[in-house]
Amino acid sequence: MAPRKLKFWGWGYEDGLSPQIQKQVEAAMAHRFGVSEWRTTPPPTMEEIPLNPARLSIPQTLQHLCSNDPFERLSHTYGKSYRDVVRAFRRDFKNAPDIVAFPRTEEDLINILDWCNQINAAAIIYGGGTSVVGGVEAVIGEQYSGAVSIDLRNLNQVLEVDGISRAAKIQAGIRGPAMESQLKEYGLSLRFFPQSFEFSTLGGWIATRAGGHFATLHTHIDDLVESLRVITPKGVVETRRLPGSGAGPSPDRLFIGSEGTLGIITEAWVRLQDRPIHRTSASVRFPDFQSGVKAVRRLSQSGLYPSNCRLLDPGETGDSGAGDGQSAVLMLGFESHDHLLDIWMIRALECCKEFGGTYHPDAIKTNQDSSIRREGAAETWRNAFIQAPYFRDVMVGLGVIVETFETAVTWNRFEEFHNGVMEAAQKAIREISGLNGWVTCRITHVYPDGPAPYYTVKALGKKGSELEQWDEIKAAVSEAIIHLGGTITHHHAVGRDHRPWYDQQRPPLYASALQAVKQTLDPNYILNPGILID
Repeated sequence: MAPRKLKFWGWGYEDGLSPQIQKQVEAAMAHRFGVSEWRTTPPPTMEEIPLNPARLSIPQTLQHLCSNDPFERLSHTYGKSYRDVVRAFRRDFKNAPDIVAFPRTEEDLINILDWCNQINAAAIIYGGGTSVVGGVEAVIGEQYSGAVSIDLRNLNQVLEVDGISRAAKIQAGIRGPAMESQLKEYGLSLRFFPQSFEFSTLGGWIATRAGGHFATLHTHIDDLVESLRVITPKGVVETRRLPGSGAGPSPDRLFIGSEGTLGIITEAWVRLQDRPIHRTSASVRFPDFQSGVKAVRRLSQSGLYPSNCRLLDPGETGDSGAGDGQSAVLMLGFESHDHLLDIWMIRALECCKEFGGTYHPDAIKTNQDSSIRREGAAETWRNAFIQAPYFRDVMVGLGVIVETFETAVTWNRFEEFHNGVMEAAQKAIREISGLNGWVTCRITHVYPDGPAPYYTVKALGKKGSELEQWDEIKAAVSEAIIHLGGTITHHHAVGRDHRPWYDQQRPPLYASALQAVKQTLDPNYILNPGILID
């Protein structure tokens, strides 16, 4: 049986959606936008792409590790953002890397990095290629001899498991499913499931400070990193494995979120959990979004720490099929390896009832087998969530602008912040060529001091101008986010797309300190040029 083939131009596998489902997406969008017939742009084929000749020649000593195969070069040109897919549909791959390298060992990686340094080639670190902020694109200018995309897919093993401390040393290029499969035999799990889980890597999660499965408590990969091993152009940095330390600024934190600009993460010791065997979940309806927000704040400050605490506004419930489009819906869940969870759920539902939350007793799902398929609104939303990137690729071909932005802000600012961001997004949609569209919101993660709202924009773009229209919407909402006190990104990283607003958020003196670190670890500035640091 032939292996499934990944798209070189978009999300996931070429057969990720059946033709029938694609037609359903087209019909649903036609209904929402009032379109009688779509002028569909077909996805690109390799034969259509005018790929630039490679500027670099692979040295004999690295022939077995490197490739200039057109498919590999095209596949490593972009991440998976809306901007990336639109440009792929335009057959624009002018920033394709010249060479793609596939190191199998740390020694291979060091040799590749030394070669890049010697010939002044940019080294672009590539995990699963799921960046949605322009984090893997070789936009390097003329000061480099070329670009080498360094793909870590061969560094994909769980190397050591410490069952006593519940931790494991794992190579950075491992994808989510392979990691969980290898940990399963020990009865352990990282329990970190971003939307990109199927294709993204441990090293990518760490380098981008990714957000995962849990809506409270262990929300970011930061919380799960025990120590790191990093290859830099100046040598190896390996941090001490400790449960906690007060010995100065944390060296791990220097590389967590560094987005491949300071070094290449090759291994990490990460904190694990026993695989859950007890689960309970419920869907709670609220008459309006703000009532749900108040309930979520109460839950976040209660010390209950639900694993799932995702609030969908009415528009989000309608789009996903998780509700009627009139009410807000809270997806609430708890899980544990150790204890039954009924008392936690009872108390959480009491908190929801204080703010008008209603639920049907039959909607509470409890089981002691994590393999049992969950049902109801939560499972409907989860399925839509997992398939959303595939749907997005279909919509790009229709000329629909469909993209997201996410942030975080403190509770005392949230109402003003949310209203301001929604107004900015809706105004931008209306004013840019009179676009027909809407904005929805869900809260994905919550903390005792604030939520992380996640917004989705859908608009009917002008054929041939969708990218430019989205850029204008993006600029408007990003300015609003920064002006109203939020962060430009809660868990999607900075990349190139967020850079102008990251520079506003970042304290100037800290930026100078980061430059000094860059000059120490990567004095020739070959690692991911233009990301985080000029």
